Amino acid sequence: MILILSACHSEAMTCPEALMILLPCKPFVEGAGSDSPGLLCCLGVQKLTQEVSTPETRRAICQCLKNAALEFHIDLGKAKQIPQLCHINDPIPIDPEVDCNTY
Repeated sequence: MILILSACHSEAMTCPEALMILLPCKPFVEGAGSDSPGLLCCLGVQKLTQEVSTPETRRAICQCLKNAALEFHIDLGKAKQIPQLCHINDPIPIDPEVDCNTY
C-alpha cells in the first residue's frame, strides 16, 4: 500500500527545482571557473536528465532553461559543452534558440 501511494505521489519537476539542481554549473557557464563544469555540475545535469522523464515535463524544463539562458549572462558555448564534458546522453539543452516542442 505504501509503495502504491508513493508511486502515485510523484510530481513533475518545477522550473525553480531544475535551476537549483543546475546551480553548481553557474561558475562554469559564466566563465568564472575552470575549463570543466565540475563534478557537482555533472551530477546535477545527470539528475535533471533522469528525473525529467515525461515529454510534457521535458518541454516545460526545456522552456525554463531557455528562458534562463536569455535572462542570465551565460556563455552559451560553455553551456552547450556540458553534456559532452559530463558524458550525458539526451540532455535538455540550455540554449535560447532551441525549439522546446521537439523534446
